[in-house]
Amino acid sequence: MRRALAAVFSLCVAIALPSPVLSQGDIPPVNFTIAFIGDQGLGPNAEAVLNLIKSEGADAVVHAGDFDYVDNPAGWDGQINSILGPDFPYFSSPGNHDAARFYGSGGYQEFLAARMTRLGIPWNGDLGAQSSFYYEGIFIVLTAPGTFGSNHDLYIRDQLATDNSIWRISSWHKNMRSMQVGGKGDETGWGVYEESRRGGAIIATGHEHSYSRTHLLNSFESQTVSSTNNTLVLASDDPNTPADEGRSFAFVSGLGGLSIRAQLLSGDWWASIYTSNQGANYGALFGVFNYQGNPRLAHFYFKNIDGNVPDEFFVQSTVGVGNGGANQPPPQ
Repeated sequence: MRRALAAVFSLCVAIALPSPVLSQGDIPPVNFTIAFIGDQGLGPNAEAVLNLIKSEGADAVVHAGDFDYVDNPAGWDGQINSILGPDFPYFSSPGNHDAARFYGSGGYQEFLAARMTRLGIPWNGDLGAQSSFYYEGIFIVLTAPGTFGSNHDLYIRDQLATDNSIWRISSWHKNMRSMQVGGKGDETGWGVYEESRRGGAIIATGHEHSYSRTHLLNSFESQTVSSTNNTLVLASDDPNTPADEGRSFAFVSGLGGLSIRAQLLSGDWWASIYTSNQGANYGALFGVFNYQGNPRLAHFYFKNIDGNVPDEFFVQSTVGVGNGGANQPPPQ
């Protein structure tokens, strides 16, 4: 259910609105699909990925930074509108190539805010850079560590601590070196990864122009694998116990259309790697939530513009309110 717009928004740089209270009955619609992309660009490859998203019937996009690479906010927004439409839910956090034109009149944030306003989606904070909102029963936190601002780990911690939703997504652009398989260095700090994990949030990033996904981890800083099962079970930390129960995974979905890079790194914490070494093509990671009517189950698959699926897995959530579907096994 799309939430009604509570107030008239002004398209300012930092706009703060109270987050709606999520009730126990708020779950995503059956087979609600989000496409995760990053590192897009303008032109045929980016358009092919957007057409793939449309043909897959996605209900929303989460774009982890680097929009068009030429500082053209109007052109980038126009490319989205020409394929997905001006009222398509498209949520984005800025990357390093968006920094010069993110804020100010005619900037990327202004177009993102206008879209949110048209859709009637209220948000909390500095939209895209340090913000959170609910959409169709999913809690989304967008930050910009290494690009804008500071204390993103504390913001993520505080936002997730007050949330009671089953599904939580924590998305930003840049990476730590061990959380990508290309040539990127340590750019965000481990705090944003660990606080997202403790809150039971799925971690969606971009920056490196390839696709990679970790196993379920109980520590990102030490890359400690909790399970190699192809059904990843999200868990949040109980602050009333000394143990750290948080479990999550991270992925890089950076094949939005600009370029495809080679694999330079590896590690036993990676469940899937898809780069030019593996013959990668552009594409998107799709997450289907409330899969087949199980509110705590999601089906994920990366699909490229040729129709190939190099990675497919399930995610089960034990976080948030309610018990619906908690003990149901994923379909075979």
